[in-house]
Amino acid sequence: MGKKSEAYVDTSALIAFADSSDTHHPLFRRLFSDPPALVTTVLVLGEGHAWFLRRYDRTRALQFLAMVDVMPLSVLPVGPEEHLAAAGLLRRFSDQSLTLTDAVGLGLMRARRIRMCWSTDRHLGLTGVPLAVTAY
Repeated sequence: MGKKSEAYVDTSALIAFADSSDTHHPLFRRLFSDPPALVTTVLVLGEGHAWFLRRYDRTRALQFLAMVDVMPLSVLPVGPEEHLAAAGLLRRFSDQSLTLTDAVGLGLMRARRIRMCWSTDRHLGLTGVPLAVTAY
């Protein structure tokens, strides 16, 4: 079970922090300067790496992974239990363009009772967890 101050970090928050051209860069730069306990999943890292690879190049994609490696961020694995919970959320929110990564994040927040999500993606607020872009 998560701590009350634990926050889930989505791909969009990591991109905003790493890419100074992102509209939300100042917010996430400030948040990451004094963070609570932070958790994410390996799927989020895969999405972020792919984003930098497509938008920029291999060098920036590797820099993204190096950045994450030194952050105070717990990267959780995704196994069959998380996949099953995510599949249920994908069915529940089938009217939304929700990715598997998003659904795993929603399931993780529910399972760990996380009450803050660092994301710019409105889908991560579907279950009522406040998003950093609206809370700060």
